[in-house]
Amino acid sequence: MTATAEIINKEKLVKHWQGHRFVTRRVIEAFPEKDFFEFTIGGMRPFSSITSELLSIGVPALKSIISGKENPYTEEGFNLKTKAEYLQKWDNDTEEINRLWSQIPEEDFEKTFNLFGQYEFPIYQNILYFIDNEIHHRGQGYVYLRALGIEPPFFWERW
Repeated sequence: MTATAEIINKEKLVKHWQGHRFVTRRVIEAFPEKDFFEFTIGGMRPFSSITSELLSIGVPALKSIISGKENPYTEEGFNLKTKAEYLQKWDNDTEEINRLWSQIPEEDFEKTFNLFGQYEFPIYQNILYFIDNEIHHRGQGYVYLRALGIEPPFFWERW
């Protein structure tokens, strides 16, 4: 039997993800209210719409993984009208992610799951997708903030 070294465990992975969520929250906070909903560059969506996408992935995806149901992706059901409501939802989802995370057995991370009925990969790869997608979209937020003359938060300050 060959021993293998673990690179990152379940708790380190969620801490990494939550660190990125902390930075994204600070990006949301940095936007002036009006610009959060209206400012765009080059045909990209406003950051409120991008934030709705991110909120439509984390908690719904974890609930699907736990239940084993391939629920379709949807951004419907968002009736958030202020930046403060988005921040409150973000904070609530942060707590919910931690609660749901504890329900996924570590051995399940290697199991294949068809996330949203579209992405059939091992669970750990789906979670890495959540993180990659958030970083990608947060980069758009950085471009918006710089165009607005606002210094974005440092991406390495994750706590």
